[in-house]
This record gives sequence, C-alpha cells and structure tokens, in this order.
Amino acid sequence: MKILVSQKTPSNLNAYKALEEKYGATIEFVPFFLIEPLSAKEFRSQRINLPDYTAIVFSSRHAIDAYFKLCEEMRFKVPETMKYFCTTELVALYLQKHVVYRKRKIFFGDGTPSSVVSLIGPKHKGEKFLITTSDEANGNRMAALFEKAGLDFTVSVMIKSVVQDISGLDLSQYGALVLYNPYDLKSLHASFPEFEQGSLAIISYGKGISTALSEEGLKIAVQGPSEDVPSAAKAIDVFLSSK
Repeated sequence: MKILVSQKTPSNLNAYKALEEKYGATIEFVPFFLIEPLSAKEFRSQRINLPDYTAIVFSSRHAIDAYFKLCEEMRFKVPETMKYFCTTELVALYLQKHVVYRKRKIFFGDGTPSSVVSLIGPKHKGEKFLITTSDEANGNRMAALFEKAGLDFTVSVMIKSVVQDISGLDLSQYGALVLYNPYDLKSLHASFPEFEQGSLAIISYGKGISTALSEEGLKIAVQGPSEDVPSAAKAIDVFLSSK
C-alpha cells in the first residue's frame, strides 16, 4: 500500500522506514502548502511601526524568521533591550539563529497562551507587545488574555500559508492520505475541485484538520494526536495494523 503524507520529507525518516519494512508499505511525502513570510509591502498594509514595540511574542519558528527578515527589509535594527516571549522552549531556542541568546531577555512558556501571560506578570506589564501570528492562525485567544491582563499589545500577521499545485498527483495510487492542517484540505480541493473520497482512507493529525474533515463529511480512519496516537508515524502504524 502507498501512503501519501502532506508534508515535506522529514530529516529523520527512521520511524517511517520501520513502518515500510514492517508492513511492506510505501510512504511518500509531498507538501500540500508552504509557509512563507509576508513581504514588506504586505506587512506595511497593517500599518504597524516596528520600532514602537519593546517586546515581541512568538509561537513558531516561521514567525521568528519572518520578523527578522522584515526588520532587515525595513532597515530596522532590533534593539538589544527587546524582550522576547515564546510559547515554548523549542521556539525560544530558535532565536539563536538571529540573536546572541545569552545576551537577550528571552522567556518561554509551556505551549499555552496563558503561560505567556503568566511570564509577563507585573514585572513586564509596562512593555508594548507585538503578538506575531499567521494568516490562518486564530490569535483571538492570546489577544483576549492580553486584554484581560490590561497589557498594551497589537496582533500582527507575519507569515502566510501558500497553497501548492498538487494536481500532478494520481490520488488513485494511494490507499491512505495523511493530513495535518486545514490548508492541506484547501490545497486538495484547489488541485482536485471534484475530489471524492471514495475508498481513500484519510488519517488526520491535528485538531484543526480533524474538525475541517468532519465539517465536510469526510471519513477519518485514524485521528491524532492522542494518548494512543502521539505521532503521525504512530497514526500510520495504527492504520496499517488494522489492514
């Protein structure tokens, strides 16, 4: 059986190679959409002046790259006094690509918006915050918590999701399709306007895509993440074992 995964080929394929050997399956990777930074022109349409902000909030590595790219394009030198608040340690550590980590004021939470607000507390309440987000993300939860805490903030889109042309794929060759994001589904419909699921099994990995699939009445063979399905590779394992 051939399985199509709607993402770039991961750097570590060990888990997927093990599945191929175990089940005699073939697992292929094709990104259905790409995440790209906004251009300076697109960013300016939001009427946000970067030098106005003394602290910035990041929830992804893509947003970090986009922010520093915009700063370079707009010739804004990020001051050493800038404070960085990240949703996770993994995101915070990625800042090393752009700044000298040990010399900057960097804070990280446990992955939740509330943990970021807790980090700010009374000590950093006087800062002016720029909350970075993507065109598909819902920044309302973070914004609501910042507003409730009485913080001075602005939400800014810095990255966008760009649908890829996948019309060259022959979906009939695949027994299962692994989708992660609602944009995967948008890309699928853009390239195959008359798409019908038929016998194609769909494995969903992510709350957003699971909701999107259910709303369209598409059947989900295996759904994650969960305690029993902690990774996409495990989701594929569960699916193949049922066959």
